[in-house]
Amino acid sequence: MTKLNPPSPLISTLEIEPSIPLWKRVPTKDENGNYLHDFIMIIPKLNKQGQQYISKTINSLGEVLTFYEKTVVFADLNLKKNVLWVSIRATKGMTIEIPAAIKSVVPEAKLVGENPEILR
Repeated sequence: MTKLNPPSPLISTLEIEPSIPLWKRVPTKDENGNYLHDFIMIIPKLNKQGQQYISKTINSLGEVLTFYEKTVVFADLNLKKNVLWVSIRATKGMTIEIPAAIKSVVPEAKLVGENPEILR
């Protein structure tokens, strides 16, 4: 993924203090009142890696999220739990395309989903 030069409207934060619980921070609707879609990815053992690897992974995630900045509304990487939460605008195909793009730069990332057998 190539780096984008223009400044991104995505806000990057590094919170060192305990944060507000995710369920209180995740938006459910966009600025027009449309419901958002979410997906979760687990990045196994990310927090056990060295700082250089973690930084590279965060930068790679940032590049993907910035590339899709018109669709991505919110993203949170919880390093303690190795969980990436992403909220996106309801756009056809994006709940598959964005996780696939993330997996292409962070191969160990696993998309969390429902068991299709349960839905039958």
